[in-house]
Formats: sequence, structure tokens, C-alpha cells
Amino acid sequence: MKKIEAVIRPLSLDEVRQALIGAGLCGMTVSEVFRCAPGEARRDTYRGVAYTVDLVPRTKIEIAVPDCRASQVVDLVIRATRAGATEVGAIFVSPLADAIRIRTGEHGEAVLWPTTAAAH
Repeated sequence: MKKIEAVIRPLSLDEVRQALIGAGLCGMTVSEVFRCAPGEARRDTYRGVAYTVDLVPRTKIEIAVPDCRASQVVDLVIRATRAGATEVGAIFVSPLADAIRIRTGEHGEAVLWPTTAAAH
């Protein structure tokens, strides 16, 4: 199993979500995050007080998939987020040692979200 974390622009969320659902991957966790980007820091002024903005809002999508689907998910995210922008995000792929369903105690791939939207 693999855990895929994609940190993307918030405006790309709908495209990525639709691409994943279209591929039959209906289980994901979505979080609002901030990326520390000192290279993109800018000075701003609010009510006469100058401050530095170096935290950029991003959206993080986390999805656990069987090993055989990991490269497909990465490709889907890349295709859905490329819109000609210079900074579109990053994807992190990590091995996932185990997954446990709290309610039943099941382990492994049986715990992963249904692999088809129809199974929901």
C-alpha cells in the first residue's frame, strides 16, 4: 500500500477530485494547509503597518491506494493540476505499512476506500 499526499493550489481541488472519482477512487482526505515559501515572500501593508507574507495557502489531498494504483494516482494529479501556472504544488508518495479499520479490526488493503464509486 502507498500513501499519496498532494499539496496543490486550492483552485485545482475540483479538477483533481473529479479526476480521482472518474478513475474510481472515491476515498480521500482533504485539508487546508499553508506552505512556507520564503522565496515567494512579499511585503504588504495593512492599515499602515508593514508585514511579510511568507505562508501561501494550499490544499492537501491524502489518499491510500494499493501499490498497483499509485503511479496512476500520481499521473492523474499531475494532469489535473497542470494549468500553465509556475507553482502548482508537490506530490509525496510513502509506503504504508498497515491500515486498520477501527470498527471491525480489519487490516491491510481491505480497509482502503472502495475502489469504485459504485461500491460506495
